[in-house]
Amino acid sequence: MSSCSVENQNPNHSSPLNWSNLWLKNKKALDHVSSTIRRRSFYRKPPPPPTPQSPPPPQQPPPPPQQLPPEVTVVPLSPHFQQTHYNETLLPDSPEVVPSHDFISLLSDETLLQILSKLPDRSQRNSNSLVSKWWFNLQGRLVRSVRVFDWSFLTSGRMFTRFPNLIDIDLLHGSVISSSHLKSCGLSLGREFGPFCIESDVFSPNNHTFRPVNEVDSVLKCLATAYPNLQRLVLLNSSEIGLLSLAEGCPNLQEMVLHHCHDQILHGIAGFTNLQILKLIGTIDGFYSSLVSDIGLTILAQGCRRLVKLELRGCEGSYDGIRAIGQCCQMLEELTFCDHRMDNGWLSALSYCENLKTLRLVSCKTIDQIPGLDEHLGACRLLERLQLERCRLCEKESLRALFLVCRSVKEMVVKDCWGLTDGIFLNANLCRRVKFLWIEGCSRVTTEGLESVVLSLKELESLKVISCKNMKDDEVSPVLSMLFYSLKDLKWMPDNRSVLSTSLVGSGMGKRGGKFFKKLQI
Repeated sequence: MSSCSVENQNPNHSSPLNWSNLWLKNKKALDHVSSTIRRRSFYRKPPPPPTPQSPPPPQQPPPPPQQLPPEVTVVPLSPHFQQTHYNETLLPDSPEVVPSHDFISLLSDETLLQILSKLPDRSQRNSNSLVSKWWFNLQGRLVRSVRVFDWSFLTSGRMFTRFPNLIDIDLLHGSVISSSHLKSCGLSLGREFGPFCIESDVFSPNNHTFRPVNEVDSVLKCLATAYPNLQRLVLLNSSEIGLLSLAEGCPNLQEMVLHHCHDQILHGIAGFTNLQILKLIGTIDGFYSSLVSDIGLTILAQGCRRLVKLELRGCEGSYDGIRAIGQCCQMLEELTFCDHRMDNGWLSALSYCENLKTLRLVSCKTIDQIPGLDEHLGACRLLERLQLERCRLCEKESLRALFLVCRSVKEMVVKDCWGLTDGIFLNANLCRRVKFLWIEGCSRVTTEGLESVVLSLKELESLKVISCKNMKDDEVSPVLSMLFYSLKDLKWMPDNRSVLSTSLVGSGMGKRGGKFFKKLQI
């Protein structure tokens, strides 16, 4: 009796069941086998053909046909199945391994960009761009801020392909035409410009020290097309036409620094309705000069009503221009005057800035020579911080009017101001809500003058006195000493000697010279 008898294996079936019926009826199993073979053959290369030099292997006689069970029928595969899997190599089950050794190439651009963006060190990001051209292009997509020094890099269009996702562009240095053979001698113009090398025969207001206006305007049109998500821009010597084209293409621009600004350009600035931070530079002594008057300030105030921070450097104007800014820009919180040329009486217009929180006066030769009567000055009720840096404070009535307008401040900073004496500084008593007082670099204020002010500030919590050479440690009275003890924060370094002694504590320096001279005396 044969062991493959179907009757013995399936006694319950009336008719014999063969293997061909099982394969042909179960089409799902056949498709699964076919797809598995295809998938494995995709990851497995067929063995290479034998080289022509090697002799062909001896042919072995085919094995004798096996004796199949009498009731099992072999059905040949369909021609379609044979044609599909003719050259495929069947391998046993094993983990599927990609034969390529570059696993990073399997990552998508988005995944690799996320990995590169997590690197904290910027220098490491720059070195990664040297790995390959692919990484070089990806690194350019991560750059968000660029300062242009080479104008041709911008006009040739290379910047648009190299850095396609910029949101912060500084065109200031590229807009200045400087000589290339005078790099040893430079002209320093502060933090905004840095060192510049300009020939003496070229550096004059009538010559083309800057890029022509039409070149800057054409660049602004290209920026509006290439960077619609631009958020910050620093530029020099443009016109209102270029700014209007930029306003149409970059509606989300939030911050702008405009050098060589005048009233006509402010027509274009008014097109940026979403602008929040604006810095206007009209005149820099010895470099360029342009006029910003009440007309330009009024145009600016009517167009940019969402301003939060405004800085006016080297700008002219008067009461009308500041009042227009205060009435139209209701969201203005920080106002800075740097080297202003305002007419007399402008100080009383600050009361129209009802939501102003910070007022800064930097490098001002005067504040307001004729401020007017006290009842006409008004006050900034919500003002919290008043900062005076590098200002000339020789006019007692002018500083008194400023303290009256700012009498509700809680923080007062006076740094590197000359002309400030005890009698003038005494007007700070008008600001009785001050909690934080910082005085630095005021050499004419004495310990007695400081005491007369701080004793009247009943809410004072923090005091910093730095580099005021007329204040001495031995001049501190017991009353002032008790006030120092009650403060939450105190930094007392009035002269350079105290600063040096504080920095050399525990180092042993400053004593060896004394021992040396004692030996010489013996």
